[in-house]
Amino acid sequence: MIDTSTNHAASYRPIGLSVRNGRLAWGETVLLKDFSFDVKPGSWTCLLGESGVGKSTLLRTIAGLIEPTGPTEILDHEGCALRDRVAYMAQQDLLLPWLSAIDNVMLGARLRGEAVDGDHARDILARTGVAERANARPAEMSGGERQRVALARTLMEECPIVLMDEPFSALDAITRTRLQDLAVNLLAHRTVLMVTHDPFEALRLADDVIILRGPVLDHVGSPNMPIVPPGTVPRDPTDPTLRDAHQAIMHALADPTVTEKTV
Repeated sequence: MIDTSTNHAASYRPIGLSVRNGRLAWGETVLLKDFSFDVKPGSWTCLLGESGVGKSTLLRTIAGLIEPTGPTEILDHEGCALRDRVAYMAQQDLLLPWLSAIDNVMLGARLRGEAVDGDHARDILARTGVAERANARPAEMSGGERQRVALARTLMEECPIVLMDEPFSALDAITRTRLQDLAVNLLAHRTVLMVTHDPFEALRLADDVIILRGPVLDHVGSPNMPIVPPGTVPRDPTDPTLRDAHQAIMHALADPTVTEKTV
């Protein structure tokens, strides 16, 4: 049973995310230009778009792993630099194979030369459902267990903004759904921006969906194309309104003439 009684994120003051005058390029190729968008404090936003359009590049730029190009500004909702308030979870678990699960969870603090709270790390492993695997190495764990440890490592950073790059895509359908539900619970009160290739996943989890298309960026869910359905996330996958919204968003992704307001 997963213990969710102690959610350290609940004490955070939610922080929003703002990107202004954005420009993303890969070499000489401009991926996105002249875009701006906001992510509301404490909300979950998903980025959708075809492969190569710049989703991962955008996420890594916000995370500080890639230098912004041109006039790009990445700030919180009050206009301040993000500094060390962002945690990043990649598609691959990126666990160091020679470390145990608990040592992987505590890795960030050790790399920064900070005191390591082993009790807190074990509590987080318990909340992600892998307490009994604390001493196991990645090769001894299943894919779902490794992703739970990767999620625990992200939670250990205790950052109010969490960036996730397709964190569930390599999992089977049942494990993916369970980890989606777990992530929504454990990341409550944090601001999440997640890249996904799966429109249905976006519709289950997101308060807002952003489509990256060509050199522009579109919000969906406006009154003239209400894609994001109502209800509390994670939404019930059997809800027929979710299926209807999925058809609409697939049409929006496939038809370049269907555009919402460019932000």
